[in-house]
Amino acid sequence: MGPKKNTSSPAAQYFAEVLRLLRTAKGLSQNELGDLMAYSGAAVSAVETCAKPATDEFIEAAEKALEAGGLVSSAAKFLRLERYPEYFQGFVQLEQEALSVSSYGTQLIHGLLQTEAYARALFRCDFPPLDEEEIEQLALARLERRALFDRKPVCVINVILEEEALRRRIGGAEVMRGQYEHLRACAERPNVVLQVMPSRVGVHAGLRGPMTVIETPEQTSLVYTEALGKSLLLSKTVEVGVLTRRYAMIRSQALRPEESVKLIGQLAGEL
Repeated sequence: MGPKKNTSSPAAQYFAEVLRLLRTAKGLSQNELGDLMAYSGAAVSAVETCAKPATDEFIEAAEKALEAGGLVSSAAKFLRLERYPEYFQGFVQLEQEALSVSSYGTQLIHGLLQTEAYARALFRCDFPPLDEEEIEQLALARLERRALFDRKPVCVINVILEEEALRRRIGGAEVMRGQYEHLRACAERPNVVLQVMPSRVGVHAGLRGPMTVIETPEQTSLVYTEALGKSLLLSKTVEVGVLTRRYAMIRSQALRPEESVKLIGQLAGEL
């Protein structure tokens, strides 16, 4: 039986090699570097052999211990992308740099607005089933997207959710109770506009499906959509124009923000 093939990402492999080179240049063993980082030598070895991914905390500790001048810490944003499914990685980069993110969702609460408990319960429903390490990685990645809420320059976040997405009980009553509370807290942020499309609106402009409109730092618009683990990013002016106008119509047909928050409170009371 031949050696086990390294299936880690190119970014992880490159980071592992840089870490090893910097460590040996300092004349440190894995155990010695681990001591400086408050990690075990085995933990350093696991990252250098790509057996385990480097966490943000590990990267920060290695940067300080090796006095790397930013060479180690600069890898964090690239390694962070590896926590997302491959089809989603490009969108995350766009999302985190966007001037505005305007999303319409039909099945689930938007990822930016999910609590940790909701996200974990959602990933546990996946099929084929995910193992605990995969769930941990995906949940951590989803929570990291929240950095967009407090980023400077400020990002405007518009989210329209179908009432059915809010009513779908992911993880049970306790998880949903916490999720509703979190939604109401998000809606209080000055850069967040949360709206609900009520079930009583039978026919509306969003029936063709979910989408997200991204306004880039260059003040151009892109439209992102996904289904069944595949993604589509539209940039052609005509296509984007049609969908941004459709989004504007969906917003006009949804409940006003204050009405939406009231409905979320009513749903919480039904648990």
